[in-house]
Amino acid sequence: MRLSSKLLFAIALLLEGAVQAAPADWIWSARYVVTMDAQRRVIENGAIAIVGDHIAAVGPRAAIDRDWQPKQRLDRPEAILAPGLINMHTHAAMALFRGIADDLKLQDWLEKFIFPAEAKNVDREFVRWGTRLACLEMALSGTTTYTDMYYFEETVAQATKEAGLRGVLGQTIIGFPAPDYKTPQAALAGTESFLKAFANDPLIVPAVAPHAIYTNSDETLKSCRLLADRYHAPVVIHLSETRKENDDSLAARKMTPTAALDSLGVLSGWTVAAHGVWLDDADMKILKTRDTGLAHCPSSNMKLASGVAPVVKILDLGIAMGLGTDGVAGSNNDHDLMEEMDLAAKLQKVTTGDPRALPAEEAFAMATVIGARALHLEKIIGSLEPGKRADVIAIRLDAPHAVPIYNVYSQLVYALKGSDVSDVMVNGRAIVRDRKMLTLDAAAVMAKAVEYQERVKKSLH
Repeated sequence: MRLSSKLLFAIALLLEGAVQAAPADWIWSARYVVTMDAQRRVIENGAIAIVGDHIAAVGPRAAIDRDWQPKQRLDRPEAILAPGLINMHTHAAMALFRGIADDLKLQDWLEKFIFPAEAKNVDREFVRWGTRLACLEMALSGTTTYTDMYYFEETVAQATKEAGLRGVLGQTIIGFPAPDYKTPQAALAGTESFLKAFANDPLIVPAVAPHAIYTNSDETLKSCRLLADRYHAPVVIHLSETRKENDDSLAARKMTPTAALDSLGVLSGWTVAAHGVWLDDADMKILKTRDTGLAHCPSSNMKLASGVAPVVKILDLGIAMGLGTDGVAGSNNDHDLMEEMDLAAKLQKVTTGDPRALPAEEAFAMATVIGARALHLEKIIGSLEPGKRADVIAIRLDAPHAVPIYNVYSQLVYALKGSDVSDVMVNGRAIVRDRKMLTLDAAAVMAKAVEYQERVKKSLH
């Protein structure tokens, strides 16, 4: 049988296309791809090719389909694909204390409720199940990377890896007996073991986490910096969260907390500081010089009446400030970073008196690319670009509150909710599909949370 020249030519073209198409593990496609790259491209009818743990290509769907041959495909024609959200500050395992004590001042909340409840309840298994609950909540609402500060942090790391999330995880060091270590010296030794155990882990960045300047001695704070530097790890710390913290530091040291930490050398290295509510101009100059990353926690700062961080001023100075939920035991009762974007933007508008302050695009950047820079991880996460890790979320647009759509960033920050996230990938691994967690048994985790609720209630009585 002889084939016509036209048919032969068509076969040749098909074969040429097949040869040219490179193998990919996944292609994800959607109505919009919000890249958060340097040009802040939003690609309509876009797609992402994923190979192994990284993004291989981003572009119009037609081009990606032409150039890549995937093993698996996810098409979301009524959704936005975006970088995974970055939660800059949590105490994840405290999810099991959700709502234990609300409507209190920070010091009362800590000293009368949280510290006693932790002393009576927190052990390794509490931390394991609390972290699972937090990871379940975070993943289902679009968070792919989170920064933590708590106890038994190696167990936090194990649970985080089990869930498939990425974590910058800080072992707490505090100047009184804690659930895991009874002295700062023991905590420092335990932290060193933690740093060694998770060195070069694909998902976990182990960190040294002195709780705050007011809960540690100067010698302990210096030791934390030295330990972190020895292992090329970050220091994670609370900073200028309340007026009282600032006033006490000024009274005792004649310096703000920022200036005092800098004088001790604590900020002279990779540092992530949470809150930054009570910062003056000199503090901000120090933080910019030291390239300290900041975490803005609007829900927590509002709920505890801590104040409002000067976010617009901080960002205008070029200081990287991302968004955090903080703990969920009363300072904030959920881990929904979509909510934090909305609140962050609106708080800046109402406190500056300028509706143009912190526009939606910049608020979304805080939860993605700016947050990545604040963690010093901007080379691997925070945007959808070739070579970066495949941390991707799909957010559905087929709900009544999601239509019509005129501006993608406005929709993301002011209209869409954490519950609109349908699919999540971290490091090239799909961990949520159609709002179902693939890596954790959600029913078992929530049942365990109810068990712990009864234990905690009894312990407080």
